[in-house]
Amino acid sequence: MAILPHQKCSLRSLEYVPTWHRPCHSTRVICSASTSTKPEPRSSSPNQLIIEPRLLASPPLFNDPTLQSTSAHRAWVATGCTTVLISLAKSMVAAASSHVWLEPILAGYVGYILADLGSGVYHWGIDNYGDASTPIFGSQIDAFQGHHKWPWTITRRQFANNLHSLAKAITFTVLPLDIFCNDASITGFVSVCAGCIMFSQQFHAWAHGTKSKLPPLVVALQDAGVLVSRSQHAVHHRPPYNNNYCIVSGVWNEFLDKQKVFEVLEMVLFFKLGVRPRSWSEPNSEWAEEAETPSQVAAR
Repeated sequence: MAILPHQKCSLRSLEYVPTWHRPCHSTRVICSASTSTKPEPRSSSPNQLIIEPRLLASPPLFNDPTLQSTSAHRAWVATGCTTVLISLAKSMVAAASSHVWLEPILAGYVGYILADLGSGVYHWGIDNYGDASTPIFGSQIDAFQGHHKWPWTITRRQFANNLHSLAKAITFTVLPLDIFCNDASITGFVSVCAGCIMFSQQFHAWAHGTKSKLPPLVVALQDAGVLVSRSQHAVHHRPPYNNNYCIVSGVWNEFLDKQKVFEVLEMVLFFKLGVRPRSWSEPNSEWAEEAETPSQVAAR
């Protein structure tokens, strides 16, 4: 009877490792053997332990640079806010000149309502499709996957770090309208809608905040339904992870979930393109939420 070496050489990840923080390295040693009555052929490789390296995901540290704002982040947020304020100012000036205020106000309200819908559609898309290598949206897809693993990390992101990607998109979208459009209703709609979309990630962060640590005004707006509430958004982070996607006010969540709008869209994309959404195979270890440890809470 001969003892034959059972070779195993592979590199695999125990679980999803987001690219926005540093992984910890670990090594697993495997000893394995099989028995056989056949004579062992001569081999130049002696029996040996098999080393299988793997990557273990770990949450970002409190002072992780990926959670901190840079000068570029602050510049983009400042630019985005400026374009939105210019649009709002033009709407107010045009309304004052024409003495017509109702239409711009209604247009702004419609912008607020549609911003919530837009945030839900976008959130659904990056939660379920693509990965870190996806053009344009890859970094946000990757960040949102990590967010499902450690949702509390969004409360540690600095303001500009959290908003700069949306602020950049808002700048390029709203600036041409600021230059060429003077209609009070259009600029009123654009300013409110764009502003809510740009700040939706901050509303999202507040929805993960502890009530005692949030500004009283924010808590009041959440309780009044003006901003998405903590209790409503908490449902999104529980299995089956396929509801309550809207993160501005959350006013669309009940309708979209009851009418199964996103489920219908997922079926259409699957039968037309053969693409499966992540929510069909979740939950798994990638989205299984890890609670914040006492040492991580103390590090805040």
